[in-house]
Order: sequence, then C-alpha cells, then structure tokens
Amino acid sequence: MTPTGSQSTIIGDALPNIPWQDRPANNHNVVWRYGKNPIIPHDLIPSSNSIFNSAVVPYEDGFAGVFRCDDKRRVMQLHSGKSPDGINWTLQNERIQWLPADSQIEEINEFQYGYDPRVRWIEDRYYVTWCNGYYGPTIGVGYTYDFETFYQMENAYLPFNRNGVLFPRKINGKYAMLSRPSDNGHTPFGDIYYSESPDLTHWGRHRYVMGSTSGWQATKIGAGPIPIETQEGWLLFYHGVLTSCNGFVYSFGAALLDLEQPWKVLYRGEPYLLAPQAPYERTGDVPNVAFPCAALADAATGRLAIYYGGADTVVCLAFAYVDEVLDFIKTNSKI
Repeated sequence: MTPTGSQSTIIGDALPNIPWQDRPANNHNVVWRYGKNPIIPHDLIPSSNSIFNSAVVPYEDGFAGVFRCDDKRRVMQLHSGKSPDGINWTLQNERIQWLPADSQIEEINEFQYGYDPRVRWIEDRYYVTWCNGYYGPTIGVGYTYDFETFYQMENAYLPFNRNGVLFPRKINGKYAMLSRPSDNGHTPFGDIYYSESPDLTHWGRHRYVMGSTSGWQATKIGAGPIPIETQEGWLLFYHGVLTSCNGFVYSFGAALLDLEQPWKVLYRGEPYLLAPQAPYERTGDVPNVAFPCAALADAATGRLAIYYGGADTVVCLAFAYVDEVLDFIKTNSKI
C-alpha cells in the first residue's frame, strides 16, 4: 500500500507531534502495530494489576489521558496520566476522585467501579465518558480542564449500558453519543445505538446504528474511539466479538457514518482491521483481546495513531492512514 502523503480527508487540526512509526517493509496491512508494544505494561504504577482500554488526547505540548487500571483487589479504577510524546507515560498511582459537578450529583457520586474511558475536547473542556458502576453498569459523564481535577455529571442512561462514546462536536445543535445497551453480566450480545442531548444530561432520540453480523463480529459489537470527522462521513472504529470454543475473541474494524444523521451507516468493512495475533494480545488476564478506546488524527498528513488494550492487561499502539482506512471500508462493504 502507498502512504497518502500530505493529502487527507480529516476535518480537524494538524497534530505534528502525533506518535508515529512507518509501516514495516513487506507489511501490507491497513493497520500495523507499533514495533515496541506494549507501550504501557501492566505494572507501570504500584497499585495496578493491569492497565488497558484507555483514552488519550492531545494536551498542551504533549498528551494526556484517562486510563483503566484494575487494582490488586481486581477492582476497576480510572487514573489520569500525561506524556510528552504519547508513548512514554506517567500515571497517577491514586485513582481519580470525582467531584460532584453540582449538589445533586452527590446522590450518585459514591464510587463502585469505573472502566473503559473515552476522552474528547468539546467546546471548552475535556469530557470523559466511562462505564460507571451505579447498581449495574451505565455510562458516566464528567469533565476536566487539566487532568488533575475531575468533575462528575449525571449518568447518561439507566443501567445496563456500556461503550459510551461522545461525538467530538454537536450535530444539528445537539450533543451526540454512541452506546451499547447490555445486561449486567459478561454480555453475550450487543448492538450500537445513537442518542442525543441538549445539555449532556438529558438523553433521548435514540436510534439504532448497527448490530452484530458474522465472523469476527458475530456475538456483539461496541463503539471504540471518538469518531473521526472526515469529508466523507464519521469514521468509527469499533470492536467486534466472536464466541470461540475457548471463549470470546475481541478484534476491531471500522465503519463510515453519515455526518448529519450518524445512525445511518454508509459503509461497513466486513474483514477486521486488527485481530489478537501478537503475544501481548493473545496472552494476559483475558486472552485474545484487541480493544480500541482512542485514536489521534493528524489532519495535515492523514496519519492515525490508535490506542488499544491487549488481553485486558496492557496498552498498545497501532498506526494507519485515514484514506487507506476509508478505501478499505468502501472496498470491503456490502452496504
């Protein structure tokens, strides 16, 4: 495959310091792994049993993020972290202590657990969504200005729900989010839905987006990183799960959604883009998992850096060119 060079369909800002490694010689994959994966080991901080499924954004001259760090009691926690280059990270050993955004939030502020965060700058702050424990899994919503102090808002939905992923801007004047309604267990099903809100508190106008199909996405699917706005539509990376004789296998692929009506799927790639085949994806606390939660995009070059969890144990990095991903989706779609 040929790099797209300076041409890009991304609508957004240049990110000249995006983490990057050129595609290895004789590698013809649309998405390729960083040669020094994993970038964050399971024990980077003293309190962690594992670190994975985490969210990264540009911040000041470098990068910051919210990280899933399951502790040594095996309780799911969220920690903040910063990095000068998006590869070498310093994480806080203590979990994020969410402050109520207003007095009413105190009613739901008692911590149960939190996992699989996503982060995005929208308007004037960094918004965080995560799977929040509130009598079962639901979608927590909060924000920070500096990745030091974090404020919790109302949960977006009733239990049970997972994979809450905000769009990076308002659509038709409303905030928008993808999610996956589920059950209270290790969900053996799941489809992606779209919801909108005037204020990030009251969510409605729910729309079905897409569901499981066959092969690597036969059991369930869920939205991954924040959708990337392109001239052709919203580029959505999402995870898919198949049920093998040895349990679930998590891979990821991509789809293209309509810009103004994102519940309408324009194209959906049938083959996966990355499946658990490297040792750090096959072996860990939960074997055979490649789970994407964040993607950085450079509008000047079309480069993408995708952060994903490996085997529910470590944080990994992969790369792609946006135009190659879009070509792959369109060429391999039945829609």
